[in-house]
Amino acid sequence: MTDARLHPDAQKVVDLIVASGRPPFETLTPAEAREVYLNSRLVLQPDPPPVAEVLNLTADGPAAPIPLRLYRGHGADKSRPQPAVIFFHGGGWVIGDLESHDQPCRALANATPSIVVAVDYRLAPEHRFPAAVDDAIAATRWVSQHAARLGIDPARLAVAGDSAGGNLAAAVSIDARDNGGPSIVGQVLIYPVTDMHFGHPSHQAHAAQLPLTRAALQWFIDHYLRGPGDKDDWRASPLRAADLQRLPPALVITAGLDPLCDEGEAYASALRRAGVRTEHARFEGQIHGFVAMGKMVADADRAIGRAAAFLRQAFGTA
Repeated sequence: MTDARLHPDAQKVVDLIVASGRPPFETLTPAEAREVYLNSRLVLQPDPPPVAEVLNLTADGPAAPIPLRLYRGHGADKSRPQPAVIFFHGGGWVIGDLESHDQPCRALANATPSIVVAVDYRLAPEHRFPAAVDDAIAATRWVSQHAARLGIDPARLAVAGDSAGGNLAAAVSIDARDNGGPSIVGQVLIYPVTDMHFGHPSHQAHAAQLPLTRAALQWFIDHYLRGPGDKDDWRASPLRAADLQRLPPALVITAGLDPLCDEGEAYASALRRAGVRTEHARFEGQIHGFVAMGKMVADADRAIGRAAAFLRQAFGTA
């Protein structure tokens, strides 16, 4: 079925999902959903670009060691400390891992250029809220504390993430402000979840829009949160934080036909009202997850480029 509102690239992705007969996420077990999600990257993502260096690391975590993957982009000078982006992958806190976002992390490392450190935080339902947040905070602190041996400049750290990862990046920024660091100079929030109450118009307007329907969104939340009371916790709903002042400059990227579009834009507006320097880039006609669909969606490269430009400014390398 053709939707005139969809960008032609996004329409191709939707048509492919329908033609493949991929079952809705809400009909799968978490293990099945993880396999489906990981396999989709072979179809939707271009080949991972080479980078100057890749290292697998382990950070100390609150419950168990946290796997990390460090990417040094081409052009990131190894002879002196470099700026770094700590990246949290999307996947509704239930699916996704270091492999699912390997290609976007490499692309971002090269485009900035900088070091990108991807975080393999604990997933639900095996580890419910706030396990993912706790791991994200711990990993960020660990990178800052070990910056010297990693070749990272601790004064030029940024956080980034898509979807659930954007939610975690926002939460890490608030925690760092309130708990003595580390110092974060920028946050890139790509179609982030910011309000677990899902009361914004786009939740209804795009409720049936693949690949993230409202039913699938609810499935993710039901696996992640411990109960309704968690919806008001700022670590789950950054838009409901009591104070958004004095946060790092932000870039919020949204997709026009994404159920999460309005809550991402509401967060950008709330940051601006709080005096935070905030940029917002809305990709009209695009769908949730498009940044990880670069083989079929040209806007993926444009979004990476926009994020890289923002980060260069935040790092003082523009």
